[in-house]
Amino acid sequence: MPADRNPHPPTEAAVPAETSQDATPASAAPAPAPRTPDQAGVPAETAPARPAPPRTKVPTQAGVPGQAGVPGQAGVPDQTGVSAQSGVPAQVAPAPRAPEPSDVPAPAEPAQDDAAPAAAWQETAATPHEPAAATDQPDPVPGPPAVPDAPAPAPATPADVSAESTPAGAAPSADTAGPADGVAADQEAAESEPADQEADIERREARPADPEQALAAVRWRLDPETLREEAPDPAALREIRDGLTTKLGSALDNRSRARLLSLRSVASRILGELDDAVADGRLALTYAEATGELRRTALARARLAEVLRWRGEYAEADRLFAEANSPELPDRLRAVLHEHAGRSCYDQGRLTEACLHFERALDLRQGEDGELNARTTLALDAVTERAATGGFGPKPRSRETLLGGERHPVPTFDEEQELWGYADAEGELVIAHRYAEVQPFREGLAWVRRPEASRWALIDTAGAALIEANNGYRAVGSFSEGLSWVSMDGKGRWMAVDRTNIVKIPPGYEDVRPFRGGLAAVRQNGGWGAVDRTGQVVVPTRYHGLTTALADGRQVDGFTEDGLAGVELAGRRGVVDRTGRVLVPPAYPSLVVHPVAFLVADESGRWGALDRRGELLIDLEHPGRAAVVAEIDRLLADTTPVL
Repeated sequence: MPADRNPHPPTEAAVPAETSQDATPASAAPAPAPRTPDQAGVPAETAPARPAPPRTKVPTQAGVPGQAGVPGQAGVPDQTGVSAQSGVPAQVAPAPRAPEPSDVPAPAEPAQDDAAPAAAWQETAATPHEPAAATDQPDPVPGPPAVPDAPAPAPATPADVSAESTPAGAAPSADTAGPADGVAADQEAAESEPADQEADIERREARPADPEQALAAVRWRLDPETLREEAPDPAALREIRDGLTTKLGSALDNRSRARLLSLRSVASRILGELDDAVADGRLALTYAEATGELRRTALARARLAEVLRWRGEYAEADRLFAEANSPELPDRLRAVLHEHAGRSCYDQGRLTEACLHFERALDLRQGEDGELNARTTLALDAVTERAATGGFGPKPRSRETLLGGERHPVPTFDEEQELWGYADAEGELVIAHRYAEVQPFREGLAWVRRPEASRWALIDTAGAALIEANNGYRAVGSFSEGLSWVSMDGKGRWMAVDRTNIVKIPPGYEDVRPFRGGLAAVRQNGGWGAVDRTGQVVVPTRYHGLTTALADGRQVDGFTEDGLAGVELAGRRGVVDRTGRVLVPPAYPSLVVHPVAFLVADESGRWGALDRRGELLIDLEHPGRAAVVAEIDRLLADTTPVL
């Protein structure tokens, strides 16, 4: 994106503590009654459809770093100025669409996550659609909107309001009415006008006042041939988009701006205004990435990917879908991501790959999502019809191919020489068998050891040495995020070096783990903690363990993609975030990180759940984890991610 469209990069600097759903202080939720989704801070992709039963609260997204007063990025001035174009604090500067309410910033209001919980959930719950983004430059004048196909009958929702609807008793056309008929027609039209206006007002009042809630209430019609959504009422959708633009005028934090911009890109996309949609989508992704939050970033990527799919820019769209679909996301969101990735493959004639995505979406929801089942059935019918004439297309691509990463050589062993070398994807030898030990390539680099040497050397994919064995490293770890842990004695005093052998973190650690999300678990003086890539201690080395158990059965050394880590102290487990803040004190014999909660067990083996602030969500009364997960799913029953 041209630099002049966003002179102020996203930052949390100089932004007061957010009052959004994501960052609502724990004290804000009344203790006696079960909390509603907005109070509990459920991520946008999961909005419960019914109130929780007694002693049950809805999962929250709180505890993600950067919620309040997070220092700005280095070298970025405080974004406290006001844009001359939009009157919006310069931190985001949404671009107004000609003179409209967004030109005058709305008075300060609670962040969306508190003010309009259902709307905020679109951030992570709804459908892959949302309105366009604001920039600090006026938006280009949009061309005439595409004429929408005639909408099929749909459930009566607020989005079904049609400004062009004609009352049943409309007067006959003046072209066919005689003199007397013309007078009658005029009288009838005059009488029906107020009724028509009243009906229109009633329909508008039926639509949620908040534009995010209104967008979530829209029930799109899916075209059976193109697998693209169509708006049942384009005029109503434009009103929703204008409302999102107005809300952008008072959005002061990266979270809200990322959400509102990506939602607005959804509206613009479905209205056929793809230039506006892609501009908003790219800016939304910038803000989302600045928050460091997994779900928010995944949604922004998916919404931008869907715009690019409509523009025919499939390589980038497919890459963004692959990047967005993390196994640490809730299954309902992952299912929708697979569904939309499948539609992109369908457009390209990659029908086998499309079927794999559709099947994976169904598997993730296990047949429990009726709307997803109906959409997927329609998509598979479209695939069948197209395959009958053109076949199923090329073989499916790997995730690595979609992400566009280089395919590195892989280790290969010569049994006669008893030496290791490396071969390419076709099995051709590219680095000769001359090493006694090798490690796989990571980030284009691999550690190797020759038979005559006791120390390791670093090579690139061509076999050229970047760090010679005479540097004395007896123990080494693969590169991760540009750094590798190395030890001179092979027993301890680990330090981190870059590919040029410059020491970035001095020696002093007894044990270490690879960097993940900018942090690495380290052990010093018998205790585990974490350091960042500069060597700054983020989590004090006072814990007996720093391993995170995930709900899908995986174990992660250190932090999850969402910036959470399990800690152990005296056999009890808790959770810290990437800033070192303790979310759950080490008090539970067992603790598992769920996409929207923490599953915990007591000494008797009874399981329950805590929300993302560490507050009780589900009582510890269930015999196993599966029952708790089922209860969480029940709370989130009727939510649909809006892409």
